[in-house]
Amino acid sequence: LENIKLSNFKNYSDLELDLCDNVNCFVGNNGAGKTNLLDAVYYLSFCKSYFTTIDTQNIRFEEPFFAIHGRYQHQDNGFTVSCIQKRGAAKQVKLDRKCYQTLSDHIGKIPLVIITPSDQSLILGGSELRRKFMDGVIAQTDKEFLTHLIQYQKSVDQRNKLLKQFYEDRQFDSAALQLWDDQLAIHGAVVHEARCRFVVGFIPIFQYYFEQIAGSSELPLLQFNSSLLSFGNPSDSVETRLRMQLLESRNHDKCVLYTTVGPHKDDLDFLIDNFMVRRFSSQGQQKTYLLALKLAQFEYIFNIGKIKPILLLDDVFDKLDMPRVKQLIHLVGSDRFGQVLLTDTQPGRVQAIFDEMPNIEHRIFEVSQGSVFLKS
Repeated sequence: LENIKLSNFKNYSDLELDLCDNVNCFVGNNGAGKTNLLDAVYYLSFCKSYFTTIDTQNIRFEEPFFAIHGRYQHQDNGFTVSCIQKRGAAKQVKLDRKCYQTLSDHIGKIPLVIITPSDQSLILGGSELRRKFMDGVIAQTDKEFLTHLIQYQKSVDQRNKLLKQFYEDRQFDSAALQLWDDQLAIHGAVVHEARCRFVVGFIPIFQYYFEQIAGSSELPLLQFNSSLLSFGNPSDSVETRLRMQLLESRNHDKCVLYTTVGPHKDDLDFLIDNFMVRRFSSQGQQKTYLLALKLAQFEYIFNIGKIKPILLLDDVFDKLDMPRVKQLIHLVGSDRFGQVLLTDTQPGRVQAIFDEMPNIEHRIFEVSQGSVFLKS
């Protein structure tokens, strides 16, 4: 990302920044707007905010619209991405001034990984967040997966609607339910197999980064938790086993009025030395675990797509001691990574680290109430 322009986005009325190719630091007090800058960059990759599901909430107070424009360079190719949201109108995302008809077509064009304090919910929250993490990584590298995932979720919603309708009407149409079972099996099999491949390929990368950050002998583990892994005959196809599982659970689903089995119930177990991270780990261990997950996400995407994702680090130094902070900067500032945007509330901390690592290209920006100034 060479240049970004913001108009009426959150607390920025009008802003234009030129960024360097390596590490860009945004320092300032809490509430100054550092995270808003990262969210604008996130918008240009995913056509949405990382922090809110309602786009109009990101329009500056009483203004009619927001606009984000980013100019990118990859090898010898330059292109511009724009995201525009007007009040009372549909969101527009443009690639070189040409509007996307379907926003999902843009996903993967500009791979990106973000790490924020809210990511702690990945460990402490429900299984939906961990499925979203898996699917977000896979979707940036596999267009077919995203199509099947969207169709699978639509089929789950329709099947659940039908189950509730049967309850209200007191009539059960097994043929209609079978139609949705067929769709769930077809699309769910692709989703399940993609997640299995992801976990197998992801684990060694994740363990490498955990060791690099923690510098300890602790053994981090990821365990894919899916009822399909132990259901039916392993020699049968995933699609066949999912059909059988849906049929077997049908009477139970009719009672509870929703679909109780399938990939939408998958989960990831996070462990250190075979102990659940959410229950037995310190805040520092949890932070290290999350950082390793996200840095591994970066490398996994790069290994498949051969494009280095942009890396956004929002206030990640909290709960980390200085040796781990230095090791993290050393890692992300190396040739292994590409462009990095990070935020910090302590200007002196990042300056001191870069003074010790003068070979890392960097720019430090001071952020203050909707204004951004280049410091170094």
